[in-house]
Amino acid sequence: MNTITLPDGRSIPVLGQGTWRLGERGADRAAEARVLRLGLDLGLTLVDTAEMYAEGGAEEVVAEAIAGRRQEVFLVSKAYPQNASRARLPQACERSLKRLGTDRIDLYLLHWRGGVPLAETVEAMRRLVEQGKIGAWGVSNLDVPDLEELGPALSECATDQVLYNLEARGVEFDLLPYAARLKMPVMAYSPVGQGGDLLGHPALKKVARRQGISPAQVALAWTLRQPGVISIPKAASEAHLRENADVWKVVLTPEDLSELDGAFPPPRRKQPLEML
Repeated sequence: MNTITLPDGRSIPVLGQGTWRLGERGADRAAEARVLRLGLDLGLTLVDTAEMYAEGGAEEVVAEAIAGRRQEVFLVSKAYPQNASRARLPQACERSLKRLGTDRIDLYLLHWRGGVPLAETVEAMRRLVEQGKIGAWGVSNLDVPDLEELGPALSECATDQVLYNLEARGVEFDLLPYAARLKMPVMAYSPVGQGGDLLGHPALKKVARRQGISPAQVALAWTLRQPGVISIPKAASEAHLRENADVWKVVLTPEDLSELDGAFPPPRRKQPLEML
């Protein structure tokens, strides 16, 4: 598995496991945990979750999946913006730690920007690092002006997790180049889109046939075609998970990339940051 280096020097896989929508149905949790454990077996040791997902239910599924294997896992979770204050962030972190069954979150993110000043959130994040509750902090769904507002603290920000896929390419205009200059990785969530519309596109199917892989693998490989991007797809089944785990081996050709650009043109101007 290819890796990427965070600003603090730690190396993590460029391909991980997302957990959005996990834990919403109690009857499915055991099966969901099994899929996550298989991902660990296949080298997908970066696991991304959030207190928002199923209101903590996804974190509980992750806890079941990583039980007895915590040292293998690079664990990412995210805090609600209303919990990002000096007083509330430590409490939110403690709740996540309890649900995750661990004493440390490797990377803790502000899920999106809310009413709490960024400077206050950074202060609270720094305190959690000092206490050993988290290994590093970062953000999600922040655009370039938001990142610039972090000022000197930007050098500590480990990542910005944003919506990025063939249908949502706006970040290529300014956010991806900006992060690259900072040597700050960007995490791509929903890399294969939502609802299946992207995967049914004729251009994606054509590239998939030529490569002998699935449309989902094409979409994932596309997000990983350039350095500095970490992709965190969710897998709904073991078969889907195995497909995801093989994506790092896929190399899209110039012809493939040209066809995809024709069907999904790159941005030519600044666009509002898309988010789900």
